[in-house]
Amino acid sequence: MDRAAPGSPMPKLDRSTLIERLKRVRLLTLDVDGVLTDGGLYLDDRGHQLRKFNVKDGMGMQRALAAGVEVALITASDTDAIRHRARILGIRHALVGVDDKLSALRPLCNNLGIDMTEVAHMGDDLNDLPVLAAVGLPLTVADAVSEVLAAVAFVTERPGGGGAVREICDLIVAA
Repeated sequence: MDRAAPGSPMPKLDRSTLIERLKRVRLLTLDVDGVLTDGGLYLDDRGHQLRKFNVKDGMGMQRALAAGVEVALITASDTDAIRHRARILGIRHALVGVDDKLSALRPLCNNLGIDMTEVAHMGDDLNDLPVLAAVGLPLTVADAVSEVLAAVAFVTERPGGGGAVREICDLIVAA
């Protein structure tokens, strides 16, 4: 992957080039809050956090899995709702409560026999930047923070929690 000069935004891929690059992806890793959700948290009177997941994103992840691409969730959040969502979708790799996402991703890749160049990561905030810089295909959602928007090769048309993951998964299946 061609990297931008330090301080310069990364050149963006057009959809046809993105599809070509997606042919080499064997693992799609996803942040949760802001990518699989809209970043909002609902809190009940007891302080329990609730998240709203997009069903279309779920179908997209299942289609990517069926096409032979591994899917993993990597998030700093640590809730049973995230683990439960992963189980429902058949996602075997839900790395929750992770402060250093890159340090969690490397052993996963080693265990799966996947090189970092064969990984696409979709993140939306500052804690995703180390992973985005290390993977073969850095991706983000339309409403990501500006630093992430500058650091990725492709930005979805849809926002986090609004079908952005489905957008990428459909392209993976097409590839």
